[in-house]
Amino acid sequence: MAVITVTNDNFEQEVLAAKLPVILDFWADWCGPCKMQAPVFDALAEELEGKVIFGKVNVDEEAALALKYQVMNIPTLIVMQYGIFQTKAIGVQTREAILEMLKSCGEEE
Repeated sequence: MAVITVTNDNFEQEVLAAKLPVILDFWADWCGPCKMQAPVFDALAEELEGKVIFGKVNVDEEAALALKYQVMNIPTLIVMQYGIFQTKAIGVQTREAILEMLKSCGEEE
């Protein structure tokens, strides 16, 4: 279970109540840059399993979540810890940039 699908129904349990930092990838099937982001996101999910929760939010299916976190462009990555917003990055992010985002939660390689 490297990457989980986050929906409005499981958001509270999977993100807000999580004991680990959570990084969310807001994406859509039709988004080319999102497809470029996916392999980097998935590889880090495998590498950091047990340290960070990696979740994907399909903006077409979960528009309310995208609106709540003011996601206007995709891909957008959002880091949450203890249910609190930590940081956000818009556009395709490198492995190094994602690791830097996670440092705000004290999670490093």
